[in-house]
Amino acid sequence: MFEEIRVKKALNNIKETSRLKLPFGWDLNIYRGCEHGCNYCYAMYSHNYLEKEENYSSTGKENCAFFRRICVKTNIAEALEKQLGARSWKRDVINIGGVCDSYQSAEARYGLMRKVLALMIEYKNPVIISTKSDLILRDCDLLEELSELTYVNVAVTVTTMDDKLSSLLEPLASSPEKRFSVLRAFKDTAAVTGLHMMPVLPFLTDSPQNLEQILSLAADCKVDYALTGILYLRGETRKHFFNFLACNFPELSAPYRRLYAKGVVDGAYQAELYGVLRPLMEKYQLSGDYIKPMRAKLLRPRQLKLTDFSKDDF
Repeated sequence: MFEEIRVKKALNNIKETSRLKLPFGWDLNIYRGCEHGCNYCYAMYSHNYLEKEENYSSTGKENCAFFRRICVKTNIAEALEKQLGARSWKRDVINIGGVCDSYQSAEARYGLMRKVLALMIEYKNPVIISTKSDLILRDCDLLEELSELTYVNVAVTVTTMDDKLSSLLEPLASSPEKRFSVLRAFKDTAAVTGLHMMPVLPFLTDSPQNLEQILSLAADCKVDYALTGILYLRGETRKHFFNFLACNFPELSAPYRRLYAKGVVDGAYQAELYGVLRPLMEKYQLSGDYIKPMRAKLLRPRQLKLTDFSKDDF
């Protein structure tokens, strides 16, 4: 269900609200809700103010408002131009789609990202875009043009190379192979490219074979960096994911409840997983440092407020 809405502002200052030290201070989401339906999505809570969830269906996803109620910010370009054109704007890095994938299927209908990217080109504003959709290839021309002017980071999230498992975990996202086609398309441009292998899901996507296959393909795509992270289960996401397990992998329900008794995995599991990941990162000569290419691209300090941070902060 698409619901067209109007907004007063496009950019949100997340430095004021986030407890994390991030390499960007502003977030831009052109949609509310995401059709991809990723059953581990951390952002499900963001629809609580719109609609209180009371029931889940047999598959654990149909009744989740975050997946089925998509709010389209039809005037996002106009609102964005007002902020980018303000005298106070310092061309800070903008993270596009931190909560909702900007290239979900609604974008094929509304085409808002082309308007957004045209403004980024006009104002020479650096951006970070993370997606699970090959629809981003539609905008290759604009992203390549912007990357010649300033910092552009195109990151693709891949959790598994198993198409069947991917279709269960991320029902309407592009296939894993199509996501890698995005990285291949951008590797010879001036854009920085990154692989986000997160979340790693215990007992589902954490096999050494799956991890190595993803990282080896990332190396083939010559990504500038690769990031990994383990599934985090709290709040709405926890409730939804356990329902998903009960319907699709009931044998994993009890192991997950033990492993996630406190919302995060225990130290022993983390140590074991990273004991596998570190040698693989070294084997394929992949860097986990996404700050270095950002600094290298942004020559003017006022474009990027990272002067108070070091690599160890991230």
